[in-house]
Amino acid sequence: MSAFISRFAIAAVLMHAASAAFANDIVGRWETGESRVDIYACGDLLCGRIAELDEPLDENGKPKLDVNNPDTALRSRPILGMDLIAGFSRAGKRKWEDGTIYDPRDGKTYKCVIKLQRNGSLKVRGYVGIPLLGKTVVWTRAE
Repeated sequence: MSAFISRFAIAAVLMHAASAAFANDIVGRWETGESRVDIYACGDLLCGRIAELDEPLDENGKPKLDVNNPDTALRSRPILGMDLIAGFSRAGKRKWEDGTIYDPRDGKTYKCVIKLQRNGSLKVRGYVGIPLLGKTVVWTRAE
């Protein structure tokens, strides 16, 4: 009986390690076109924050703020360093879902699906309701 438990424990550890390895497929810095986003593990899920902006300053030379946020208490927070994506869980070998993505340009949070493409890029699809009603952008691994 203890041999069975030992094998089960080893199998569980290996499955967890394999799951972590798959998550690591997209962990790192990604180029979005106007920013770089760091994707990282947050518990068993994946999250991401804005690590760099192409234009971090507003027209007055001050750091860009989250002025479009519907929560007035958050409108004074800098965009640089803010959490952008949250709550993604693995839904397949190359797919993460059940997460959200925040767009500081309109202050809205969208449901989101992320797919790792065979060429190494990420398809990030934000949507309202169902994925069919959304927009896809492609992120590339930053150097």
